[in-house]
Amino acid sequence: MPLQNRVTPTGAVIAAAGRGTFMGNRGILHDDTGRIVRASRNRAWLICRLDFKGRRRELMRPGTYTELFFLDEAVALAAGHRPCGECRREFYRAYIDAVSAQNPEPIRGAQELDRKLNASRQLPRTTSHLDALPDGTFLLMGDNDFRLLWQGGLHRWSPQGYTGVIPAAYGPEFAAVLTPELSIHALRKGYPVQVHPTARQRP
Repeated sequence: MPLQNRVTPTGAVIAAAGRGTFMGNRGILHDDTGRIVRASRNRAWLICRLDFKGRRRELMRPGTYTELFFLDEAVALAAGHRPCGECRREFYRAYIDAVSAQNPEPIRGAQELDRKLNASRQLPRTTSHLDALPDGTFLLMGDNDFRLLWQGGLHRWSPQGYTGVIPAAYGPEFAAVLTPELSIHALRKGYPVQVHPTARQRP
């Protein structure tokens, strides 16, 4: 029976087979039985490497943070997470630099970044023209139809990988945007988001 530790592009935590390609952290979300009882415990929602300095963790051990897993980094960004400043230091710096680009008040540290990202993910969902969005953005195109905009295609998310790609030109002109605006700004300014190999399908 799969653990409830996989994250969807909306940020929901579900039970699904497979680990994904990135791990994440929002604090302690589970009780002593391993049941998810809250959506978040802090404002620092992280995207971590699966392997770092040989560390090994027992999943959902009582009293320690809940290990969450994402298909890829694009899903994690859509869910409201940001790169970890320890195990993904290079990407953490790249994210801050991209978010701060053309910003009169550049972000100067993790606490300020987490405060601004927390505010961004709490904003009401907006609708946007697809031509105005950068690659790496997630869209909602119907009930449980989450689509990654990537290299001219709209790739349908599943816990195991992307399927059912269609040309973005054949998709809707407007769609609901899942990725928080702060991360969309980072993507526009060149943040090198990591996507699952199944997104290489051509529309």
